[in-house]
Amino acid sequence: MAMASVVKVVLGSIAFAVFWVLAVFPAVPFLPIGRTAGALLGAMLMVIFRVLTPDQAYAAIDLPILGLLFGTMVVSIYLERADMFKYLGKLLLWKTQGAKDLLCRICLISAISSALFTNDTSCVFLTEFVLKVAKQHNLPPHPFLLALASSANIGSAATPIGNPQNLVIAVQSKIPFGKFVIGILSAMLVGIFVNALILLCMFWRLLSVLKDEEDPAGEVVVEEDVSSHRFSPATLSHSASLNSQELNFRLDTTDVKSSPNFSGNIDNVETLRNRLPSSDNEINNVHSGALDSARNSIASKEGTLDVSSQKREETILSEGAASNNRLRDACPTESLEEKENLTTRWKRLLWKSGVYLVTIGMLIALLMGLNMSWCAITAALALVVLDFTDARPSLEKVSYSLLIFFCGMFITVEGFNKTGIPSALWDFMEPYAHIDHATGIAVLALTILVLSNLASNVPTVLLLGARVAASAAAISAAEEKKAWLLLAWVSTVAGNLSLLGSAANLIVCEQARQAPYLAYTLSFWSHLKFGVPSTLLVTAIGLTLIR
Repeated sequence: MAMASVVKVVLGSIAFAVFWVLAVFPAVPFLPIGRTAGALLGAMLMVIFRVLTPDQAYAAIDLPILGLLFGTMVVSIYLERADMFKYLGKLLLWKTQGAKDLLCRICLISAISSALFTNDTSCVFLTEFVLKVAKQHNLPPHPFLLALASSANIGSAATPIGNPQNLVIAVQSKIPFGKFVIGILSAMLVGIFVNALILLCMFWRLLSVLKDEEDPAGEVVVEEDVSSHRFSPATLSHSASLNSQELNFRLDTTDVKSSPNFSGNIDNVETLRNRLPSSDNEINNVHSGALDSARNSIASKEGTLDVSSQKREETILSEGAASNNRLRDACPTESLEEKENLTTRWKRLLWKSGVYLVTIGMLIALLMGLNMSWCAITAALALVVLDFTDARPSLEKVSYSLLIFFCGMFITVEGFNKTGIPSALWDFMEPYAHIDHATGIAVLALTILVLSNLASNVPTVLLLGARVAASAAAISAAEEKKAWLLLAWVSTVAGNLSLLGSAANLIVCEQARQAPYLAYTLSFWSHLKFGVPSTLLVTAIGLTLIR
């Protein structure tokens, strides 16, 4: 494509520069409006500067990509409601053998979940769980957060639905889902292994420090959960036995209390006898008066005790009978509640099974080569109908800002292409980037790696995709497919180079920083120390395995 007029080149470059600055630095001080608004601003400037006409701007929006992105987001939302990510979290802790084993599990589970549910979604739901596991086991969260983010990026390269740039490549290249997976799967598996090996080598000493004791807070939580679970089902039987025991205890107590009082009165009489004066008159007077009064008091108290103890026995028996009647009346109610809870659990289980079956059906349809956008949208609507409730709460969780960002980015990148600058740069690079030579593949990979970190991976794919494919198609159809897969692999793994290289890295960083009671800051430089060697090695090894 020939260069446009100087005015269009300058104005188009300004519009693209505005988009690039706000996309890479969304909180820039002089215009902190964010990525989505920055993409819309760049698109609007392309139209205002007459680099594109309004019709060309509308035509630049790729609806199949938006449909595929929307469908996969809805499916991920319903999978999250069906506890898919909770089960993945439990899988991390199942028979774990220490810190190194946990690190390798995080790498594997993050990669697999990202390939199926997109890397951003996996990072959103797994970051806080990884922080909790690290805290419970007294482990530093740094290596585990790096494992989560980097493995999510590598794993997402294996499928067209793993990340946004793969969506673009799959739609533009028309490579079937199955062939896409087969072409990159071996590179992804070896890449995960190499990435985990690098993490183990860098943090071996840190992960080898054995903790002396478990986190006490974690143990308390576990014990409380077990205790509540253990005693709550036995509330009814425990209450019944308690009432009968209390009844017997009260009866025994009443008998014990009555006998000492009686013996106490007899002792009083004996005391009076021992204290009688020696004179006969006093003896007769005191003996007759005191003995008669003692006998009268004993008789009256015996009668009072008999009446009071009888009343107490009757009251306690009546209370016991009433409590037993109340328990009998409560039994049908509690059994009804148990039946309702059982019915609710069965409905929940059937619904979750339906969600998993619909998701598996979508993956099978994609492997059969059906239209990816409509497969994802059909699966999303099937889950909405299966839920049989108002879909608004679930649909509100869709990242519509991301969809709007893509619309603005499509228009902005198309306008920048119209200036002729990307074509001129590719014309300069093409003689050195032939895909049928090892040096050409190295130059192409290095170019994609640098551009993906400077301009972000999705704009890089939009700028270079068609040109790289056209250059490879001149050699053979097989080389064209390989060029698309190389572009997918390098642009995705390039996200591990720095903290700003991919959205997944930023999600892990922000989620970790804002996690309540578990906050941890993953710095740019600490990520870069790991990101540079990991990205270069994983990219180089993967390039030799892509077919």
